[in-house]
This record gives sequence, C-alpha cells and structure tokens, in this order.
Amino acid sequence: MKKKIIYIVIGLVLVAAVVFRLITNKETTQNRVYQYDKTTPISVQVDTLKLEFLNAENSYSGSFEPNKETKISAEVQGNISTLLVDVGSQVNAGQALIQLDNTLLKLQLQSVEIQVEGLETDVKRYTQLANADAIQGVQLEKTQLALKLAIVQKATLLEQINKTTIKAPFNGIVTAKMTEEGAFAAPGMPLLQITDITKLKFTINLPEQKINQFTVGQSTQLSVDAFPEILLKGKVSMIGSKANMGNSFPAQFLVGNTPDLKIKSGMSGNVRVLSENEKKHLVISSSSIVGTNIRPQVYKITQGKALLSDITLSERIGNKVVIEKGLAEGDVIVTNGFINLYDGANVTIKN
Repeated sequence: MKKKIIYIVIGLVLVAAVVFRLITNKETTQNRVYQYDKTTPISVQVDTLKLEFLNAENSYSGSFEPNKETKISAEVQGNISTLLVDVGSQVNAGQALIQLDNTLLKLQLQSVEIQVEGLETDVKRYTQLANADAIQGVQLEKTQLALKLAIVQKATLLEQINKTTIKAPFNGIVTAKMTEEGAFAAPGMPLLQITDITKLKFTINLPEQKINQFTVGQSTQLSVDAFPEILLKGKVSMIGSKANMGNSFPAQFLVGNTPDLKIKSGMSGNVRVLSENEKKHLVISSSSIVGTNIRPQVYKITQGKALLSDITLSERIGNKVVIEKGLAEGDVIVTNGFINLYDGANVTIKN
C-alpha cells in the first residue's frame, strides 16, 4: 500500500514538473515575441494634392504601306518576247519593262505605209487633173478620204506597236513578277508589281475619344520598331469618317523614307502625340493606391490618423492616375510606408 502511495506521489511530482516547465517555456516564448503596440505612431511619407494640367504623351502603333503600288498589265495582247527586269530591280518612270512580240503589227504598218505613199501620189496627180478639168472632182475627193483613212490606220498601228513596250508608270522597285518570257499577255492580266517606297503611308486606328488629337495637315514624329534610332517626320493626310469593325477610326500619315530606303512596306512603328488638356486635374502616383482594381483606395491623413478612403479613377497615364472622385485639392495621402499600416493607425510624417 505504501509503495502504491509513493508511485502516486512520484507521478504527481512529475506532472507538476512538466506543467511548470510548459508554463516557463510559454513565458519565455512570449517574452521573445515582438508585441506590436497599436498606439505607437507609424512613420509614413505623404503627398499634399494639388490640381495640375495634364500633358500626356500618347503612343499609337501602326504599319507602313507604300505611297504608290500598282500591278502592271498589257494594254494589247501578245506573247512576251523580252522581260527586261526582275524582282528587286529599281526602275524609273517611262523605263521599258516588258517587250511583247510586235512582228505582225510592224508588217501591217509597212502595208499601210505603202498605201499612204500610193494615195499621196494619187492625190497629187488627181489634183492636177482636176484643175485641168480632166477628171471629175468626186474622184479626187474619194482619194483624199482614202488617204485620211490610211493615215488613221497608220497612227493606230503605231500606237499599238508603242503599247507592245510596257513601261514603268513611276519610279519604284519591282516587288513581284507574275510572268515569264514566252508567256501570253492579255489586257487585265497582271504581269509585274511596282512599288514606290520613297514615300510611305503610315496607318493607325484611333478610338473615338482620341480622334480629336489629330487634324489633317498636322506634323508628327514617327518611330520604326525595326530601327528605333530612326525618327521620321510625318503629316496627317487622312482621318477616317467611318468606324471600322473594331469601332475605331483610321488615321493616315504621309512619311518620307530614308535616303537608302531602309523602311520597307509592312514594317510596324509608332506615332507619338502630346495630349494637352486645358482643365486641371488631381493626379496621384499609382503606387499610392491600395485595395483592388474594382475598389481602389488610398490612406488619407486626417488629424494624425491614416484613414482608408474610396476613390474613383478617371484614367491612367503611365505610372500616374487621374482622380475623378474621393479626393480634393489639399488632401494629404500616404505615398510610402505601408508596412503595418491599417485603417485608423496613428502616423508620423517623414520629411
């Protein structure tokens, strides 16, 4: 019985020792853990809001197109006897590009020239005879009409022969070839494509609220994605009068290419324009905003406390936002020092 009592006493002592140890460890742990004092002011940086003008640079992307580009076809039909250019050839206005076979036309021309020569002789002879009343005047008139008809036929054949030489309509580069020597050419059948990139068209699409940033004739500066070091001068040549499928309006700029024609058709680029707004706005740094995109908030300093305030944003410009509602000129908001900051916290302002 005494042994049983001794075991019970030893067990109680051990339990008491464990409990004492746990209590001691808890106190030690609590002493080591930092206990934040909510009454201690939090040091923050602030900004006093004031109204300011907006001078925002907007950038719009677009693509370059040739100022002039056309597919060349023959005006008369015939076999291609000589192809004088290839893809990549630089051509000048009036330069011969394709020669069609005109052998038959030249033979017809020779025949008509013989007719003209004979009729001219007849007209001279009949004129002398008519003056001497040796023949009737009607015979002379018929010969004169036949001569006029032959001259018209000669001019027609000369024009047809001239059209068998297909020439470049303007200076440019051959960018496509759709035929070869020996092929048959007919009116309306594309044979070559000529592209002029000495001047370029640059086209962007504007949302309707931004269309007033451009006017026809306005000078602008453009950059090229492939050559960021190159800045081009452009001029607004057209602003669309009808929205496209994306409910935006096309705006087109006429741009001079570099002397070595570095800018190619199809390249992308950007046009930048400074938007000047005559009305003053409240503008804050976007880093001052807490909360969510659905419910943006800022900490507003009121009587030494940081109070969460709901705001409404008008637009974003780079790393800044324009305030529509929720703040007023002269309000002080927290811009830095958000660690441990909470709604209603006491704050001190860092200089």
